[in-house]
Amino acid sequence: MSIYQLRPIEYVLMSREADSKRIHSFYQHETKTEDNVAMHVRKLFKIYDSAAGRVIALRDVTFKVNKGEFLAIVGPSGSGKSTLLNMIGALDRPTSGRVFIGGVDIFSLSNSEIATIRNRMIGFVFQSYNLINRTTVRRNVELPGIIKGMNSSNRVRRAKRLLEMLGIGDKANFKPSNLSGGQQQRVAIARALMNNPTIILADEPTGNLDTKTGKEVFNFLRNLSQKYKRTIVMVTHNPALAESTDRAIYIKDGTVEKEVFNK
Repeated sequence: MSIYQLRPIEYVLMSREADSKRIHSFYQHETKTEDNVAMHVRKLFKIYDSAAGRVIALRDVTFKVNKGEFLAIVGPSGSGKSTLLNMIGALDRPTSGRVFIGGVDIFSLSNSEIATIRNRMIGFVFQSYNLINRTTVRRNVELPGIIKGMNSSNRVRRAKRLLEMLGIGDKANFKPSNLSGGQQQRVAIARALMNNPTIILADEPTGNLDTKTGKEVFNFLRNLSQKYKRTIVMVTHNPALAESTDRAIYIKDGTVEKEVFNK
């Protein structure tokens, strides 16, 4: 299971007007960034202190993700890859280092502003789907738009279009529990796309699926990158999937062990 499991309520509702103004100012005053870079991770460290001693979960991790790139982060359990995803997904703050998404230095923001960043700039796809079974598929997809403040007609129209794009438009009024695992993961992908995010973060998105269904879901993600130029970062322990992405970063003991370009 993923080490981070966001509940829908954790897309924190805040005073949107104040946060939006400040975040907009970061876009206006941020120093010039490379036009093709969606994310830049600079010298990330994450250190935990406990009674058992100090644990360095991440050590001097630096890399860039280009717009439209499909990047895999690969490593065994305990390698630090999920900790890294927590940092770049703004779910936890690093001990030191910086993460820029769309030119915004996210850890220079307040906690409520970071929550706004998560809602508007990052789309999450979880291993266990994290759908709300008491409501419909379409409503699940609409959720990030509801929190963002998108008006109802635009929200419904966009949710329907995303479900159709992913081949499950006919399931819009079903409950998620009535769908197969592969269909539920496609609902989760549609939800991740709802607010047109800068980057999609997928944590073991095929981990709960059989081989055939997992390949289908992976191909949906790859198609989003290749056809629709979506930027995707996928955490996986599966080297075969990693070899089918544009680039793979291999993590071991909290450091970047190697980087492999697949095309």
